[in-house]
This record gives sequence, structure tokens and C-alpha cells, in this order.
Amino acid sequence: MAATSLTDGRSARAARTRDAVVEALLSLLDEGNFRPTARQVAERAGVSLRSVYVHFDDLEDLFSAAAHRHFERVRDLVQSIPGDGPLETRLDAFVRQRERIHEASAQVRKAAVLQEPFSPALAEVLSLARKLSHAEIELVFAPELGRRKGADRERLAVELEVVANASTWESLRLQHDLSAEDARGTVARILRALLRGA
Repeated sequence: MAATSLTDGRSARAARTRDAVVEALLSLLDEGNFRPTARQVAERAGVSLRSVYVHFDDLEDLFSAAAHRHFERVRDLVQSIPGDGPLETRLDAFVRQRERIHEASAQVRKAAVLQEPFSPALAEVLSLARKLSHAEIELVFAPELGRRKGADRERLAVELEVVANASTWESLRLQHDLSAEDARGTVARILRALLRGA
């Protein structure tokens, strides 16, 4: 019984250390440090540098764990949007949801995109995020997409995705210095024009 308690205690401490390291990395990314060193992560987590490498094989493994943790958090921001009803109702719910997701993910996404060419694990997470984004567009705007056939339908789906994606949001927020509210309005107006044309 004592041996079991000791093992359970060690497992709990290991899980806490691992969580602290992941949270430390995410907090550094949120502050704009897109390529923190293992030493910086260890200092932020309040653990030794050795502890980082005890719990993670390398920085790729740590970035992958952080990406998955962040993905879980973002998933909690997602609410189901019905694929029927008035266009304006669906459009408003969609752009508000995209605003929440893009604002919550901005810094972590920048770091992930920087690492993507060198990290198969991050590339996989980003690919999944893109597929989920495309699936949401297909669902929410199914009536409008359904009025198009073949290549026209695919073109409209791509146009909607380009307007609603994180890169466009980042451009509006940073390059054009729009507030989140103004960026949301811009995205909504362009999507509305595309969808009404459908």
C-alpha cells in the first residue's frame, strides 16, 4: 500500500511538472516570445532545465504538447452553429465565433506557423485546425453552397475560407490596425457579399 501511495505521489508530481512546463511555454508565446529556449521555459515554470528534458524528449515534443493543450482550450470556445435558418443569424454567429477563436489563438498560432515547416507534429495540429475550419464553413453555409455546383461550389467554399481564416484576421488586426470589432465587421461584409452572390 505504501509503495502504491509513493508511486501515485510521484505520478502526480510528474503530471504537475509537465503541466507547469506546458503552461510556461504557452504564457511565453502569449507574451510574444515565439521561439523561447528550453531554459526560458524552465525558468518560467519554476523547474530545472533538466526537468524539461525529463518530461519532454525535445522542444518539438514540448511544442506539440503545448499545441494540443491550446487546441483543447480553443475547442471550448466553439459552439455549434446551425446550418439552417436566416443567413444573417448564421453569419453573425459565425463571425463572432471566428473573432473569439482568432483573438484567443493569435500569439500561439504565430509561433506554430513559424515552427510548422520544421515540426511534423505542429503541421498535423495546424492541418486538423484547417480541416475543422473548412468543415464548419461547409455546415454553416450549406444552403448557399448548395446553390452552386461543381467548380463554382468549390470556389465559393475556398473564398469563404480565405476571408474567414486566421491569416486574414491577422492582416486586418495588425497590418490594417483594425479593432477586433471592426475586423469582425469587415469579415462579415465580405462574407455577406459572397454569400448573397450565391
